[in-house]
Amino acid sequence: MRILTVLRKETSSFIKTNLAQRTVLTVGSGLLSIFDPHRDDMISAFGELTSFGVLSDLQRKMLNDPEGALILKEKPVINSKVLDLNKLATFPEKTFGKEYVEFLRINNITPDTRKPVRFIEDEEQAYVMQRYREIHDFTHCILGLKTNMLGEVTVKIFEAIQLDLPMCWLAGIFGMLRLGPKHTQVYLDQNLPWIIQNAKQSKPLINLYFEKYFEKNIDELRAELNLTILSPKINEFKD
Repeated sequence: MRILTVLRKETSSFIKTNLAQRTVLTVGSGLLSIFDPHRDDMISAFGELTSFGVLSDLQRKMLNDPEGALILKEKPVINSKVLDLNKLATFPEKTFGKEYVEFLRINNITPDTRKPVRFIEDEEQAYVMQRYREIHDFTHCILGLKTNMLGEVTVKIFEAIQLDLPMCWLAGIFGMLRLGPKHTQVYLDQNLPWIIQNAKQSKPLINLYFEKYFEKNIDELRAELNLTILSPKINEFKD
């Protein structure tokens, strides 16, 4: 479809669309996100196109929180050009910075894979969406969850409850249907009740200035955020 080709343009600037284009983009990106979860360009587009009412609420919640307001004021970005990953790797064991670098290494990922926001015109709301994307790996790390399908579905439910973004609900619900029988049972019996409780009881992570806590013990940080982690045995399942 010709309209969907705009998603392939490698530019971080806002792409203006009319109602008809937005409708086709929303439906098309939503369907492709469900049937091909590897299409991160479609997932990103659907997330932006369905987030407008929610983003204004998130923006307001950040502005009403001292740490969230500071994030919006300074607008930090998360990538390997900004983060000194080599330095973080030298931090003491159990510090959040050290744990984050180990998380990246174990899961063979980098902080440079997040797509730029293209369909949100308001500059600050576009940043809120970008911030959500860029702290996704921090969220995995602080929750002690891998990047396999079970871990991703669990994190998406956490994000859905805390942020109420339609894309997170879609990914969490339809992602569960892609789990195998063993993972589905573990998810329903262990991960789902645990993650719902954590999402409701913890500080909204969108308001956490993660980068300022790299030197802090990760268990102390979890305690301050009112987060718990799953038993290591439960989190050992592979894809």
